[in-house]
Amino acid sequence: MKEMKKAYIAAIGYALIIGLSFMFVKIALTVASPLDTLAHRFTVAWIVATVFLIFSKNKLQIGWKDLQRILPLALLYPILFFAFQVFGLARTSSSEAGIIQATIPIFTLLLASLILKEKTSFKQLICVSLSVLGVIFIFMMNGAGAAKVSFIGSGFILLSAITSALYNVFARKLTQQYSLFTLTYIMTLFGFIGFNGVAISMNVFNGTTKQFFQPFLHIDFVLAIVYLGILSSLITSFLSNYALSKMAASKMSVFSNVATLITILAGVLFLQEKFHYYHLVGALVIIIGVIGTNYFGRAVKKN
Repeated sequence: MKEMKKAYIAAIGYALIIGLSFMFVKIALTVASPLDTLAHRFTVAWIVATVFLIFSKNKLQIGWKDLQRILPLALLYPILFFAFQVFGLARTSSSEAGIIQATIPIFTLLLASLILKEKTSFKQLICVSLSVLGVIFIFMMNGAGAAKVSFIGSGFILLSAITSALYNVFARKLTQQYSLFTLTYIMTLFGFIGFNGVAISMNVFNGTTKQFFQPFLHIDFVLAIVYLGILSSLITSFLSNYALSKMAASKMSVFSNVATLITILAGVLFLQEKFHYYHLVGALVIIIGVIGTNYFGRAVKKN
C-alpha cells in the first residue's frame, strides 16, 4: 500500500509539472525556435543529471545490448513526444493542446489491447468512441473559424499523445528490469544528443550559429528553460518511470487529464489565451469518455 501511495503521488506530481509545462514552452517559443528550445532544455536536463550522477552513489551498469533495448523507448519519450509537442505548441494554444492530450488514456487503452492483449469491454469501446468524437468536434470547430495552420498544430499534438501512449505501454516492462535512475539518465542522454545534433546542424546549415545561444540573454527564456529542463524533462521522466513500475499503464495514463485541466487554466489565467465554448464541450466529452473507460476497465478486471 505504501508503494502504491508513492506511485500515485509520483503520478500526480508528473501531471502537475506537465500541465504547467505547456505554458513554459509557449514562453520559450517567443524567443527561440522549436528545435533550439528542445536542444537547450535537454542540455540543462543532461547537465543536472550528470552532476547528480557524479556526486551520488548511483552507478550506471549498462552495456551495449541494454542501450539497444532502451533506445526505442527513448525515441518515443522524450524525442518524438517532445518534438511533436513543441512543434504543435508553435502552431496552437496551450489550452487546446492540453485538451487534445486528454486522449492519451484512450490511445493507451487501445494500444494495450492490441499489443498486450488486454481485454476491452463493449462499454469501454463506447467510451473510447465518445472521447474520439470530442477530439473530432474540436477539430471541426477550429476549422470553422481558424486558419489551416491550426490543423497542423493540432495534428502534431495528437501525434505527441499517441507517442506518449506507446511509451506508457512499452515502458511498463523496462521499468521493472532497470533502475529508475538508469532509465531516466539514458533517456535524457538520448534526448540531449538527438535534439542538439539536429538543432546545431540546422543552425550551421542556415548560417544562424550565433543565434543559438542568444535566447539565454532573455530572463524569461532562462526561467522557462530551467523549468522545462529540470522539472518537465528530467524529473517527469523519473516520476513517470517510477509510477509505471508500480501501476498499470492504463492507470498511469489517466493522470494526463489532471495535466489537461492545469494546462487549460494556466493558458487562460497567465497567457490570456481565448477559451471558446467548443473547447469546454470537447473537453467535457473527452473527460467523460476517459472516466468511463477506466471505470468499466475496473469492472472487467473484477469479472
